[in-house]
Amino acid sequence: MSKTVKTFICLLIASIGTVSAQTYNVIPVAVPSLQIAPDARGGGMGDIGAATTPDVYSQHWNPAKYTFAQSSGGFSFSYTPWLRKLVDDMYLLYASGYWQFGQNNENAVSFSIRNFSLGEVDVIDMNGDFWQTVAPYEFSIDAAFSRKLTETFSGAIAVRYIFADYPLGYDEITPGNAFAVDLAGYNQSNVRIGQADALLGLGFNISNIGTKISYDGGARKMFLPTNMRLGTSLGFPIDTKNNISFNLDLNKLLVPTPQLPKDGETPEETRQRIDKYNNISPIAGIFKSFGDAPGGFREEMQEISWSFGTEYIYNKQFSLRAGYFNESKWKGNRSYMAFGAGFRQSMFQIDAAYLVATNQSNPLDQTLRFSLGIDIEGLRKLF
Repeated sequence: MSKTVKTFICLLIASIGTVSAQTYNVIPVAVPSLQIAPDARGGGMGDIGAATTPDVYSQHWNPAKYTFAQSSGGFSFSYTPWLRKLVDDMYLLYASGYWQFGQNNENAVSFSIRNFSLGEVDVIDMNGDFWQTVAPYEFSIDAAFSRKLTETFSGAIAVRYIFADYPLGYDEITPGNAFAVDLAGYNQSNVRIGQADALLGLGFNISNIGTKISYDGGARKMFLPTNMRLGTSLGFPIDTKNNISFNLDLNKLLVPTPQLPKDGETPEETRQRIDKYNNISPIAGIFKSFGDAPGGFREEMQEISWSFGTEYIYNKQFSLRAGYFNESKWKGNRSYMAFGAGFRQSMFQIDAAYLVATNQSNPLDQTLRFSLGIDIEGLRKLF
């Protein structure tokens, strides 16, 4: 790939987080890799996880689920190629883990580490000649504490450190640092459907509530991808060995919508409104994000993406998954179908996912990704 194209892709992903064929008033955020679904189980259902049954991958989706996990602990590793059709050295590496404790395992601590590499980028000088090769990346590490507050409901809080470095050789580009917290909750209860007890899950996660981050020494500060995820899941036992679940997630960025130029407005008035937007604090931006879209209520609704997925499990070992993700063409234009499969034994689980974009805008189109989860109790029994 040419140096110019590779550098353009690097800067594009760093600034808006998606590669879209048709967009309009997309909400720009910093460190967009924080929005990438890191595991193949959630990815195989169309990026779903707020209320799905708890697993070792729950840290990204909803850490409050860990207190309801069937195992007392585990850890996982995931690998996700990025823009595989264009480049071969961009990827997301992700690791997570958790441990339950307390008299009835009503508490849990968990963590995750995320590294998004933009590969090697050749930087050219003012004359168009090769200068140096750099390796931009985005990194985050977080830890969470969750606790059962009732027999059916648990809450969680996570703290996160975020670092981004785009060393493209220009003095005005500097590494960025930020801190953020997540607030999450999960309710799991049984409901009677016909002659069977179905499992109903309800969950939410407000993630990346934190400081702004700057890539130019503080001259311009950008919002983190603060996001509200709401989800529901219904697991239905077909018989003693067969189970199927239906899952739905809704997402909305809690970031102010960029204000477009208005008819009859002078350049100075436009500049003042842009400066005002850039000076909004992160907390004020969360509340402002619910009613500031220039297009009114209709545009606010366009800012909500949704995903629906189903998972079939046989004998608690084999899983087949499918899902669909949809985002308004005016807010990113991502829509795709996802397929996945998984295999679980007492000690480990392996999951794979494959994505097929229904338009030309998704960086993961036709990409196979994998996750590996290890159960601590199964590992202990082995030794």
